[in-house]
Amino acid sequence: MDKIIGYGNALVDVLAKIDDDSILDTLNLPKGGMTLVDGERFNAVSELLHRLPTRMVTGGSAGNTILSLAKLGVETGILGKVGCDDFGSVLRSKFEEHHVAVHFKESAVLPTGVCSAFVSPDGERTMATFLGAGNDMRAEEIEPDVFSDYKSLYVEGYMVQNHDLVVRVMQLAKSAGMHICLDLASFTVVMQEREFFLRLIREYADIVFANEEEAHALTGLDAEKAIDIIATHCSIAVVKMGSRGSMIRKGDTFVRVPAQTVEQVIDTTGAGDNYAAGFLYGLFVGCSLERCANLGTTLAAQVIQVMGATPPDEAIQQLKTMAFAN
Repeated sequence: MDKIIGYGNALVDVLAKIDDDSILDTLNLPKGGMTLVDGERFNAVSELLHRLPTRMVTGGSAGNTILSLAKLGVETGILGKVGCDDFGSVLRSKFEEHHVAVHFKESAVLPTGVCSAFVSPDGERTMATFLGAGNDMRAEEIEPDVFSDYKSLYVEGYMVQNHDLVVRVMQLAKSAGMHICLDLASFTVVMQEREFFLRLIREYADIVFANEEEAHALTGLDAEKAIDIIATHCSIAVVKMGSRGSMIRKGDTFVRVPAQTVEQVIDTTGAGDNYAAGFLYGLFVGCSLERCANLGTTLAAQVIQVMGATPPDEAIQQLKTMAFAN
């Protein structure tokens, strides 16, 4: 089975359910997107959050995917940067609890990053992210030997603001013969960094995950056409379409898998991250593309029925059974 390392923002998620979307308008946050905020704006977001019931969990897109893969029994690692604070210690302990090899750098000047996630009544989550220490990571801090024990690299698209850094990470991974998985992460980020994303896909990515909004932001096309364009530049292209399921293209092979019906959507935080975890787990154990997509769909369906990005333990066991069913 492949050994995989994730590269992303090391974040603590603060989740809050909201009664309506007026708070998103107040904070000028596009619903369903991720907005990077500076320290001043983070304080304004935090002030509003303090008026709401909240829940704190470990977060970060790549971290969510890596944790679920670790629970499935995959050998994993995580690369990122935290502050010298309690939040950083909490993140490190959470990963180590699940036997994830932690490759965290520490910032002496910035705190651990925080993602404030507002969950609307329909379950859609809107994020305001203060990167904190993650924004202090530098390309020269990435040492080549960090990748020596891994076969695959999973990169979250939220990292692309630092071009030199993400290019160095991908170049080192390619030089080490690794497969690179890139998740586009957010349509707002893709809109801002479209040309750079296209460069990363053309030059480095082997597997690309996108939802239909991200695929449209990248190509200007609807999902059915966008996946064909993306697939010309990588080995496997995956486009997720929410309640309409997902599509996968690998060369001439095309697979469409329906979504799973759930009783109630509680929180969509981590849905895409867990789809990627289920899909990659299927690839690592030798499943067909269709079964990989079904595994991703199942894990995503389970996580949207709970608060936070961690699927229930019974969902992990169900996935293992599904992967090896006749």
